[in-house]
Amino acid sequence: MSHTVSPTHAVTDPAVVSTRDHLDWLFGHLDRRNFDVRLWNGETRAADTGRADFTLVLNHAGALRSMFRSPVELSLAEAFIYGDFDIEGDIHTAVATMDTVGQSLFSTGDLWGLMRRLVALPHGPKLSHTGRGQARLSGQHHSRRRDQAAIRYHYDVGNDFYALWLDGRMQYSCAYFATGQESLDVAQERKLEHICRKLRLQPGQRLLDIGCGWGGLVRYAAERYGVHALGVTLSENQVDYANRQIARAGLEDRVSVKLLDYRDGGIGSFDKIVSVGMFEHVGRSHLPIYFAQAYRLLSSGGLFLNHGISRRAPLLHVTNRDPMPCCPPQQRAGKASIWQKLVDRRILGAGTFVNRYVFPDGELIPVSEAGLTAENAGFEIRDVENLREHYALTLRHWVRRLEARQTEAVAATDEATYRTWRLYMAISARGFEAGNINVNQMLLAKPDDGQSRLPLTRAHLYP
Repeated sequence: MSHTVSPTHAVTDPAVVSTRDHLDWLFGHLDRRNFDVRLWNGETRAADTGRADFTLVLNHAGALRSMFRSPVELSLAEAFIYGDFDIEGDIHTAVATMDTVGQSLFSTGDLWGLMRRLVALPHGPKLSHTGRGQARLSGQHHSRRRDQAAIRYHYDVGNDFYALWLDGRMQYSCAYFATGQESLDVAQERKLEHICRKLRLQPGQRLLDIGCGWGGLVRYAAERYGVHALGVTLSENQVDYANRQIARAGLEDRVSVKLLDYRDGGIGSFDKIVSVGMFEHVGRSHLPIYFAQAYRLLSSGGLFLNHGISRRAPLLHVTNRDPMPCCPPQQRAGKASIWQKLVDRRILGAGTFVNRYVFPDGELIPVSEAGLTAENAGFEIRDVENLREHYALTLRHWVRRLEARQTEAVAATDEATYRTWRLYMAISARGFEAGNINVNQMLLAKPDDGQSRLPLTRAHLYP
């Protein structure tokens, strides 16, 4: 492994020697290292490939110890968020590389080796954990108060922050690409059109958007399809922004966004219902309530489009594991062994980063399970579409746009928040690209005496 050494530092520094040894062992799990490593003393260890896709920067002698202490997923994330190490260059390749190293460590049984080596690594300064910090929720899971706190933790980071890197309509869900070469704004409008076509919206119909975000979909549906729309969200920031945009567009007589829980009553019935990127927050135990409430609010003959992220269903005979920093791992069929549970919970800490810093109380389930729950509520499944490649493309757009506005993003929030979003969106892109997580649109019907009122083909979806 090649390296150059700064002439102003002794190469026999015990901390440097120990870190080099650990790096050599750790990167032995890669066929060829495609990135540079720069130590805190200026020493650079060049990529084996001759051209580095990114540079891993260890900012102090204790960086590796901070990165790999148990639980590893949370430690890696926090070490990045709070500046123990940096990633200069392509963060997507960096995440994919960590994926490869993590799978190799698990498949070869070297996780215990990692833990043993950890105790020999040098300590470093304890960096200040300033900024947004972990979510600290209290109360019963998925109570109304706790759900509102969880939503505000993520979505009330600030409208100015999200506006820096989202599209002009502030769509915080996957866009819909025809070629992959479209701009984000074009692809996001294509997504809105795709949803409206699936719902077969007609002038004068009542549309409910559960978890409406900043109101982009209800405004689009009113402008292009002439519907009367109500959006509900638990974020005050989103309500304020959405209603300002509605007033600016002159749509107050047909569109409104309210601070309401989807479980609240007294909002009437609707011809069509849509929910985009919300049911991931509901929780498995509350999904029957969610679908039952949508069924009650929907008129006979109506349609409900549920758009949400799902995890891949359990697989038989799986020998490799999901990457350490990704969303909840694929689980083997049957009962997990004590060893597997110990590794997932105590050593890897699968899902801890996302749950503590991104989407507290969020839970992903397989789309098959969601479909069965919807059917049990009375719905008929008419169409299911997987858009995971579209979400991977969307996330790459978001990361690139966020990185381009780094200075403004830090000014709008703080350094830790900027780093959290950069990391979580790159990790999510990897999850969609690898097929560990999916995003599905389910079109559900509430038949009227057996009549779905849908065309015989799907031709109407494609102009």
